[in-house]
Amino acid sequence: MWTVHQFPLCPFSRKVRILLREKGVPFALNRLDPWKADDDFLDMNHAGRVPVVEETEKGIVLSDSTAICEYFEETVDKAPMINGSALNRAEIRRLVALLEENLFGDVTMPLLHERMKKRLVLREPPDSRIIREAMKLAHAHLDYLDWLLDHRAWIAGPQMSLADITAAAQLSVADYLGGIDWKDHGPTRDWYAAFKSRPSFGPLLSERMDVIQPPAHYAQLDD
Repeated sequence: MWTVHQFPLCPFSRKVRILLREKGVPFALNRLDPWKADDDFLDMNHAGRVPVVEETEKGIVLSDSTAICEYFEETVDKAPMINGSALNRAEIRRLVALLEENLFGDVTMPLLHERMKKRLVLREPPDSRIIREAMKLAHAHLDYLDWLLDHRAWIAGPQMSLADITAAAQLSVADYLGGIDWKDHGPTRDWYAAFKSRPSFGPLLSERMDVIQPPAHYAQLDD
């Protein structure tokens, strides 16, 4: 059985967890706080980052969320998430990279640092200026997702794909941290509300950090 070494508010961990549930791959969770990574974990992933998935009986250890997802795409036939024509698969990969570089860098990462790491690790107050800037940049990313969803059934095309999983994982963390204003973003809000109803996503909505609580709408399926 697979074990996913992960952190609950890591969007890359969430991406892998959603993908595995969509594909019906059973797994156990092992929480690992990134700032407490020990030598055993560094032996599994020299980068010292989650997620890492491990199958001890087969001696398999995989790191990097994109490499992990590609592995299960190639080894599990159910629910392909890098799907469609070669052109569509290229579009899926383009959007995954865009979301994990730009949306993460502009929005998710600053919110995690200010509202999670500073509180739990650094014991410092958040910088409200950085939070406001992240929330402002979130609107630009939501505008682009709105445009995509106005022209497509799913973010990358006619079928649900890894691009949808990636977007949902990033937005869910930002939303948990109170960094998303859904007003005036109807297409993305409706898509995300539908995504939250998927069985693969439900376990994420029920998880809570010890001292950081999400806004009231976070787990509501119609918001």
